[in-house]
Amino acid sequence: MPNYRRILLKLSGEVMAGPASFGLDAARVQSLAEEVAEVARTGVQIGLVVGGGNFFRGVAAAAQNMDRVSADHMGMLATVINALALQDALEKQGVPTRVMTAIEMKSVAEPYIRRRAVRHLEKGRIVIFAAGTSNPYFSTDTAATLRGLEIHAEIVAKATSVDGVYDKDPRKHDDAVRFTEVTYSEVLAKNLRVMDASAVAMCRDNKLPITVFNLTVRGNIMRMAMGEPIGTLIK
Repeated sequence: MPNYRRILLKLSGEVMAGPASFGLDAARVQSLAEEVAEVARTGVQIGLVVGGGNFFRGVAAAAQNMDRVSADHMGMLATVINALALQDALEKQGVPTRVMTAIEMKSVAEPYIRRRAVRHLEKGRIVIFAAGTSNPYFSTDTAATLRGLEIHAEIVAKATSVDGVYDKDPRKHDDAVRFTEVTYSEVLAKNLRVMDASAVAMCRDNKLPITVFNLTVRGNIMRMAMGEPIGTLIK
């Protein structure tokens, strides 16, 4: 039995690129869609937020000489590309999916309306929230938290390339220690950088738990949805 009725799953854009560092890898997108569809078939209602880092990131070196607002808007549009790719792959798995964008583009996707999003979820459709919050200076982590709160998700699940939250970067330090559970305040005080501080603070203030787990291990999305103790729980 699934452990959660409704989850908000946050994927990084880089995941969509597969082995490459840029663009979309068709095999990776299909594999992701298969895993998400498998969880949806158990009856879990899924909201998805995907980043745009595989195309453009507003705070990256490529945007250094650009106006930050323009750069962030470009990043938001990159998330729409990823959302449409994921929608296509999910519907090929037979799962009805809707893309809702914070920036209106009616010929491409539905505008984000909270009540409509909740209705889609109730009808068993996966909803992909694109274009962040539509505001510059806010990351997709913050957008994921905001949407999670708005749709009354029971948890924000952040899928990353590491298996949880560490006291230091495990890719640089062999003695890095992984937390199985950590509090919001510890994440903020120790600057653990698992999510933006604003996203963590929003979750803390509204008592919305966060789980951080490794997406590169096949089956981990299902394990997370079933409540298996993988990764790190922030609460």
